[in-house]
Amino acid sequence: MIINLGMNWENFYRDNIVAYIKSLQENPLELVTLVIDLAIVIFLVYCFFRVVKGSRAWQLIKGIVLLIVATWVSGLFNLKILNWILTGIMNLGVIAIIVIFQPELRRALEQLGTNKLTKFFGIDKDISTKTKEDIYKIVIAATELSKTKTGALIVIERDIKIQDIIAGGIPMNADVSPQLLVNIFEPNTPLHDGAVVISGNKIAAAACVLPLADDKDIARELGTRHRAAIGISKESDSIVVVVSEETGKISVAKDGTLIADVREDVLKKILISNVVTKRFAVEKKERNHRVKAIREKLKREKKKIEKKEEKE
Repeated sequence: MIINLGMNWENFYRDNIVAYIKSLQENPLELVTLVIDLAIVIFLVYCFFRVVKGSRAWQLIKGIVLLIVATWVSGLFNLKILNWILTGIMNLGVIAIIVIFQPELRRALEQLGTNKLTKFFGIDKDISTKTKEDIYKIVIAATELSKTKTGALIVIERDIKIQDIIAGGIPMNADVSPQLLVNIFEPNTPLHDGAVVISGNKIAAAACVLPLADDKDIARELGTRHRAAIGISKESDSIVVVVSEETGKISVAKDGTLIADVREDVLKKILISNVVTKRFAVEKKERNHRVKAIREKLKREKKKIEKKEEKE
């Protein structure tokens, strides 16, 4: 039984889908166009769901899906009055969507005409720039915590993953911001005791427990936070920023070594050098090497073809 949802589905199937399949059989090259067409549509649908998920529009979409299912079921069981009502509602639905979500639609159209287009589709700024901005935010937070002598422990994950440490804390999955970091370490709050782990340009977790360094050559005056920072920096390649609760001084733990009492500008240089410069310089070098290898391979293939043509 064909259900009427505002169009003749039998004619639509015959005139469009069947006709298109016959066209593909007559001209197989159109299959490439079909694949590209499907890929673009799937990408746009994915971007659309990324934009609307968690917003008011997401609730509307769920309601529309429910309405379509209800209309289909009413037609399937031949509930003519209910099907007529639901079909009428669906016909008016497009106008209702435009009226209700006029601000969201206007904002989306404005973004299409500005340099925010990449952000609209979920393509954010490159990760190197984002990481550098996150470091500036961490430095600002550490400086503010230092002024008030608020103890803090911030772990920046690099290549070696520390998921076991993250799993033992309180999940956050929040964007890095100075305000949030300062608030987390506010004394007498649930999350202040422990470490914050920053992973993948996100505050992954708070109140994390770190392994303590037990080396005999570590200065006795170092507190638990500093020992924890040295401990995790020895077991992984993470960079750790420590703010002392007693003195307010900022230290950095790296490769099992503690760089004590660093100024704001020095902290920024250390973090950028170790988290951004070294990492992305290596990645860029590897990319250039791969491109060079491909070019050399193409040159060799070209020479082989030329020699073959000369012989012929």
